[in-house]
Amino acid sequence: MSKNIKLGLFGFGVVGQGLYDVLNKAKAMRADVYKICVKDKNKRRTIPDFHFTYDADDILNNPEVDVVVEIINDADEAYRIVTTALKNGKHVVTANKKMLAEHLPELVELQQKHNVSLLYEASTCGAIPIIRNLEEYYDNELLHSICGIFNGTSNFILTKIFNEKLTYDVALKQAQDLGFAETDPTSDVGGFDAKYKLCIVAAHAYGLFVKPAEVFNYGIQNLSKYAIQYAFEKGYKIKLVPTALKLTDKQVGMFVMPQFIDYDHYLYDVDNENNGVIVEAAFADKQFFFGKGAGGHPTGSAVLSDISALTYAYRYEYKKYLQDEKVKFTNEIEIEIYLKYSTEADIADFKFISISDKYFGREHNYIIGTANLSEIIKAKTMLENKNVFMVNTGKQVVGVKK
Repeated sequence: MSKNIKLGLFGFGVVGQGLYDVLNKAKAMRADVYKICVKDKNKRRTIPDFHFTYDADDILNNPEVDVVVEIINDADEAYRIVTTALKNGKHVVTANKKMLAEHLPELVELQQKHNVSLLYEASTCGAIPIIRNLEEYYDNELLHSICGIFNGTSNFILTKIFNEKLTYDVALKQAQDLGFAETDPTSDVGGFDAKYKLCIVAAHAYGLFVKPAEVFNYGIQNLSKYAIQYAFEKGYKIKLVPTALKLTDKQVGMFVMPQFIDYDHYLYDVDNENNGVIVEAAFADKQFFFGKGAGGHPTGSAVLSDISALTYAYRYEYKKYLQDEKVKFTNEIEIEIYLKYSTEADIADFKFISISDKYFGREHNYIIGTANLSEIIKAKTMLENKNVFMVNTGKQVVGVKK
């Protein structure tokens, strides 16, 4: 695009305001905001009312708007906005990870059909440009694995617990007071947010489109004080770690679980709302990306980067998805886990492949052993028991040969 691009913005929350701020400070940016669509007419805003519209069609049906920027929380409404914009021949920048993860194959098809770009760097890991790196730097690389800390809220809570020895409830309240956590924090602490981001990352790392419902996520909402005590004794921290790894030439496994992190691990000092991504490749070996995972300006800067890329007609190519030899998703993975429980009845139906350690105490028990992820998934009801808590030891994750 040689001319200044005209933006239609949906949403003016923390990220929307952050984007508006960085847009005004980025002097070389060839982009102007036409209108900002919001819902609440009575809410007081930091800029004059004439900047706003309350009708989505003012933007979606306006031929002068080149790019729709969607940064709202409602995934269903975001889907309607994004699909309408693409069908109307408009480029789209979005940060809605849930909407993307659930509809990515359809959205890829729409942008190809209508010859437009859909960019979403801001959907995953805040200011860390992981998607662009996967698309450009690793486009022909054989990736062994990609993992990290993808959710700033859960990481903030765990940081407070391990660095300041706060209880889970107190750390969660601090996160809510600072605006990192919602009143209902389930998406963050339950590992759903991290799972959506993992699904997006897998599309670019492996050319693999996986529905979020197929990917196992286990969060920190039932975090046990005994698991915390065990981690302190061993010199570990606990982090919520989404993982995607190539198990064979044709199989990729994915999951989100709490993990024990040793002091020499890349993620050990990734604290507070920061994110970290580890990419392990056949040729480039291990590389580590670190940056802010939340906040208006960090996320706004990622949106700004996508808008800037559109000024030179950038689009994702999905090279690995278009390859003839496609990989498949599997839950047939053996993982070594720490499993805390209170009574034998709590884990009566749980199947370990092998056990390396057991502890029986007056108040709690634990087992460390390997289990098949497919069996762990079957034990979902058991894992929802507040007397049970599971942590990936990080020491063994292997594919099951069939």
